[in-house]
Amino acid sequence: MHKVVGTALAFAGLIFSIACTTGSPGTPPRYDHVVIAIEENKDASEVAGYPYISSLGAEGTSFTQMYAITHPSQPNYIALFSGSTQGVTDDGLYNLKAPNLSTSLLPKGFTYASYSEGLPADGSTVETSGRYARKHNPAASFTNVAGTTTLKMFSEFPTRFTDLPTVSYVIPDLDDDMHDGATVAAQIATGDTWLQTQLDGYVQWAQLHNSLFILTFDEPEAASAAATTPIATIFVGQHVKQGVTATYVTLYSVLRMLDDMYGLPYLGEEATAPVIPSEIWN
Repeated sequence: MHKVVGTALAFAGLIFSIACTTGSPGTPPRYDHVVIAIEENKDASEVAGYPYISSLGAEGTSFTQMYAITHPSQPNYIALFSGSTQGVTDDGLYNLKAPNLSTSLLPKGFTYASYSEGLPADGSTVETSGRYARKHNPAASFTNVAGTTTLKMFSEFPTRFTDLPTVSYVIPDLDDDMHDGATVAAQIATGDTWLQTQLDGYVQWAQLHNSLFILTFDEPEAASAAATTPIATIFVGQHVKQGVTATYVTLYSVLRMLDDMYGLPYLGEEATAPVIPSEIWN
C-alpha cells in the first residue's frame, strides 16, 4: 500500500466523512455525461476555503489524498488522457499516436470532446494562441484523435447539457486555470470565479440528471512535490455522497474509473492504479 502523505484538505459544510483507507473495488455508476475541469499547479491546501471550490466540496465528495503523476504539467494531462506519460517529460510540442480515452470511447458508441478556452478554431492544433496553451489540452497532442468533433472551442460548451458528449475535458486558459496572475491568491480567486461563472449551471444540472462533474488539478505548486503533496479533487453529481475520502488515489485512478464506468480497456499505468472507492457512490 502506498504511504499516505500530505495534509488533509478541509472544506466547510461537508456533511460526513467516508471512512476508508484503500480503494474498494466496484463499478461506478454509468453516467450519461461526465465533465472534468482541470486547473493548474496548486496544492489542495492552497485552494481550500475559496468560495466556489468550498461550495463544491459541500455538495459532493472531496479527495484529500489525490496525487499527480509527475512534473511538469503536460505529462500529467497526457497521463490522464492516455494512461501513460508517453515518455513526455516536458511541456514541448508532441504529436503522439497511442490509445487514449477518445479512441476507447468512440468504438463503444460513446463520445468525447475537449472544450478549451482560447482555442482559435475547432480542430486547431496550434501550440499557443493568446492565453491558450496546447500543453494543457492533451487530445491536441494525439494524431489519432478526430479534429473538429473532438477539439472544441470552449465557447461551444453546450448550454443544453443533454448535448454534451459522454465525457468532456474542460481546459481553461492560462488566466483562468490558476496558472498565471500577480499572486497565488489572485490566481486562485480568478480560477474559482471562472469555475462558478462558466460551469455551475452544469454542476447543478448534473445532480438531477445522471451526470457527474469532476474538478481536479494537474499537479501541486512545487516542482518536486507531485508524489508527496495532494491536489484538490472533488466529485459532484447524482449518486455522489457528500463527504470526504482519505483514500490514496492518483490521476490514473480517475481514468481507470472512466474506463470501468463505460466498460473500456485499461490503458497503460491505469491498470494498476488505486481504485476510486465505491463508498463515495449512493
